[in-house]
Amino acid sequence: MIEWLLSGLGLMILLLAGDALVRGAVNLSLRLGVPALIVSLTIVAFGTSAPELLIAISAVQDNAPGIALGNVVGSNTANILLVLGIPALLATLHTSECNSRKTFLFMIAASVAFIALAFRGEFMVATGLILLAMLGIVLADAFREARAHQKAGEPDDLESIEEADPDMPYWRVALYLVLGLVGLPMGAHLLVENASLIAQAYGVSDTVIGLTLVAVGTSLPELATTVMAALRRQADVALGNVIGSNMFNLLAIVGIATFFGKIPVDPAFLEFDLWVMLASSLLLIPFVFFRVDITRGWGLTLTALYGVYVAALLM
Repeated sequence: MIEWLLSGLGLMILLLAGDALVRGAVNLSLRLGVPALIVSLTIVAFGTSAPELLIAISAVQDNAPGIALGNVVGSNTANILLVLGIPALLATLHTSECNSRKTFLFMIAASVAFIALAFRGEFMVATGLILLAMLGIVLADAFREARAHQKAGEPDDLESIEEADPDMPYWRVALYLVLGLVGLPMGAHLLVENASLIAQAYGVSDTVIGLTLVAVGTSLPELATTVMAALRRQADVALGNVIGSNMFNLLAIVGIATFFGKIPVDPAFLEFDLWVMLASSLLLIPFVFFRVDITRGWGLTLTALYGVYVAALLM
């Protein structure tokens, strides 16, 4: 029982520290004169994925690579089946009004490249550099597109960044940064260490724990964001949040984690989990290309599919 409590404590510290780091970094950047456009494309994206990144690094260093890779693959599957499925049970996501074809194709390309690299048997610095190069291309394209919108007359205001507070004093900015930088590694270490103990106690692998417990836990911020977006009828935010998070998980988190050690690929990933992740991603095709809304029926289907996937893992 103590391992479950400490895992929950580690997850809570991770989520709170990640939020604190984002708030501190965003407001420091804005106070230093960095445009809101740059902040939203880089600092917010990196900051919101800090918990997953710290878990991956901690898992690699603690010789639990199954948690590192399982967290990324499991989070991507959960992001589509749960993070889109559960909000759709509350309110229809009007994805027919969204234009997310380019970013979706980027996500599919990232998924296919990730699977191809996984068949090398392990992720190392060389493959990490390939993933980070692909991330650079995605960010460069997003920056170019955002600049084009800005030149067309759209203001570079702060309202698009939820964490922005132009009047935040420097002492509070510093406090947020310290809390984030101290809390993230502490929470990651607690979660990874105790998740490994849970895996041993129940006779399951680190990989399964990474694909389920850790993956769902680190997807909670995306779930909260998507639920609010669904209730506010902001389907573009919900879909963009999932697609962006999935791309960042594959390209940045594994890419950076390889600098801290090699990440061997469990054969189970090659036989099952990576293909479930890719199939889940392809389920978005009707919503992205054929103007289909994610109704309650679709929400129920997506959520049920995730339940079947977890049951298959635990059998």
